[in-house]
Amino acid sequence: MNGRHTALTVAAALVVTILMPGVAGAQGTEVPRTPWGAPDLQGIWDRQTLTPFQRPRELGEKAVFTAEEAAVFESRVTEALAAVDVRVAPRDTAENNETAETIGNYNDFWFDAGATTVETRRTSLVFDPPDGRVPPLTAEAEEKQAALLAARAGVNRHEPTPGGFVDDLGPGRYAVRCLVGFNTGPPMVPGAYNQNVQVFQTEDTVVLFNEMIHDARVIPIDGRDRLDDGIRQWLGSPRARWEGDTLVIETTNFRGETSFMNGLSDANLHLTERLTRASETTLLYEVTVSDPSVWTQPWTYELPMKRIEGPLFEYACHEGNYGLYNILAGAAEQ
Repeated sequence: MNGRHTALTVAAALVVTILMPGVAGAQGTEVPRTPWGAPDLQGIWDRQTLTPFQRPRELGEKAVFTAEEAAVFESRVTEALAAVDVRVAPRDTAENNETAETIGNYNDFWFDAGATTVETRRTSLVFDPPDGRVPPLTAEAEEKQAALLAARAGVNRHEPTPGGFVDDLGPGRYAVRCLVGFNTGPPMVPGAYNQNVQVFQTEDTVVLFNEMIHDARVIPIDGRDRLDDGIRQWLGSPRARWEGDTLVIETTNFRGETSFMNGLSDANLHLTERLTRASETTLLYEVTVSDPSVWTQPWTYELPMKRIEGPLFEYACHEGNYGLYNILAGAAEQ
């Protein structure tokens, strides 16, 4: 499922060349509004991009492309992707650099990685810290990660640990069980395919309906209290508010780790998502991630999403999947 996503990350790191600072993309001056006066965030929005999530280390402090450099980068990444065998999937390594052959992966027709960088021409989606990199893990998280790697040595992301079941499906268990999409979050990130989210609004609610796994996050914006800490959910407990023309969504009370960042986050995850209608065709999505038991400091990334025509189609993740029972049963017998 994630072969092309891995290939995209590896290819982007390989083809980085000379980069110079550039200028941010222009934003619209007029914000579309609902009949009740709120900024209109509704529509279907596509988050595909060739921009790496983290800035490749080779770039140092270079934060943005010029227009010419972006075009060269896009061309080289596209060529690199075309040359990569898509039958690969990440092993459970911290950097996801090691790959293993995956039988039965999709061909190129099904992948939707995009063809351009984000319109701001940033060299990474992460922009805080200024180096464009996710902060280091805490000592506690490093120990947990090391133990996971040791337990799953030689095992693919979507394979059970020998003798294991359910929780021993590893960091990809939510995606392979079709509970949470690998790119839907929260928070949302670009992925290999199914990159679309549809936004619905009423005066007191916003709904983020993701194409992947058809997850629908129903988010109150009516000032109600948060759920009690003892009530935890797969997608957390979100509450939203307006700050000017930006919708701010605070999400806590996660049941445990999510599919985000290969399962690194845990129940202490606190997300602050910001949705801003930047223009008629652009919805700006900014996320601050805070998890003090996982990362040494909060960090932020930004993803401009482009409006597209619908409709969204159902993603029937395990419909007709007769192999899943046998995969789990076989692992339990090892």
